[in-house]
Amino acid sequence: MGDNRLTEYLKRLSVKLDDWQKQVLETEGNVCLRSGRQVGKSFVVALKTAIFAIENPNKTVLVISSVERQAYLLFEKILDLTLTLDKNAVKKGKDKPTKHKLTLKNKSRIYCLPTGLTGYGIRGYTVDLLIADEAAFIPEDVWVAVTPMLAVTKGNLILLSTPFGKGGYFYDCFNDPNFSKFHVSSEDCERISKEFLDHEKTRLTRLQYAQEYLGEFLDELKQLFKKDLINSCRDFKWDFYKNYSGKYKYFLGVDIARYGGDENSFVIVEVADRDHFRVVHVETSEKVSTTKTIERICYLTRKYDCNKVLIDDGGIGGAVFDVLIETPHMRTKIVGVNNARRAIDRDGRRKTILKENLYMNLLQLMEAGKVKMIDDLNLFRSLESVQIEYVEDQHGRRSVRIFGKYTHIAEGLIRAMWGAKGKNLNIFVHSF
Repeated sequence: MGDNRLTEYLKRLSVKLDDWQKQVLETEGNVCLRSGRQVGKSFVVALKTAIFAIENPNKTVLVISSVERQAYLLFEKILDLTLTLDKNAVKKGKDKPTKHKLTLKNKSRIYCLPTGLTGYGIRGYTVDLLIADEAAFIPEDVWVAVTPMLAVTKGNLILLSTPFGKGGYFYDCFNDPNFSKFHVSSEDCERISKEFLDHEKTRLTRLQYAQEYLGEFLDELKQLFKKDLINSCRDFKWDFYKNYSGKYKYFLGVDIARYGGDENSFVIVEVADRDHFRVVHVETSEKVSTTKTIERICYLTRKYDCNKVLIDDGGIGGAVFDVLIETPHMRTKIVGVNNARRAIDRDGRRKTILKENLYMNLLQLMEAGKVKMIDDLNLFRSLESVQIEYVEDQHGRRSVRIFGKYTHIAEGLIRAMWGAKGKNLNIFVHSF
């Protein structure tokens, strides 16, 4: 397509493209585009697709995404742009556009299909142009099914996505010399206000912001709490007993050791207001009876007059929780929060909670400078041991895994902070 034709199309749209968008339109061959949110990647790929179908007869285009909704969003943009560029190019009547197919009078066709977990349902197509939206989130098995579609036609592949960890087909293609690569940060897009991005920085962790808005590939395995961040939260001079006034609220987080596992951990957080949280007490116990553990929880609750006690009620913790929920002075305070993705209060109400929610809540507060901690080396060691990685199940679905060898104190802390950040368990938390 010549420059004059492209200029004519852009005039019909009455839009001004960014320089990188113009480069994408002019680039031939395979394209891999990673970016932050809302930079206009879907628009430019939809435009490139519409122009390709209009300008080239007898071509087949397939648009895929891991989920149906995502695939349809891009397909709808392609349809709208095709009609805007040349409404007479689109067939009508029995061949009018559907949710899955757009047929042009020049016999070019554009299909839109979700991939599912394996791509089995979309096998059999032969295509000239394959477009994968949010490609980083498409299971690896799908690529085995779809890439042969281009073998006979020697067609091209366009991948667009926000990143999702280092590794996988999308990551590999971005490092493949057979692809033209584009990396666009949301901070480089003039249509996105600095005020909006500044707000997002306060709402999200650095990890989330880097992935969602900077479009950065992040390591598969990372230390969740960096040493510099932990050190910034340390308070060497603060003395609880000298500063205790009884006017603040206190939350106790408890992690119960499994048989043969780590120590029990007991962590207390003091809350002055929504912007000031202080870890004032950390202790552990090892190889003690369930009765002794219950006694210790009751003692700390009375000593600090804790508003809530948030306990891991999974496994052996369930036995401790069951006793406490029936104890008169504890039943109004106890809340079960475990890694089985639920929180239970004394009325039996349930809230959906993911383990990463608990950790990201603490991480976001630390990064915002709202958390101070007593100088406890075991606490810092536990936080430093927390690792995060992206994992893939047998179906190719990718998710986040948080783990570590000495995380039991961190587990107590995330529960205490989960309660401290909320109000009557109406928790404010940012998901990963």
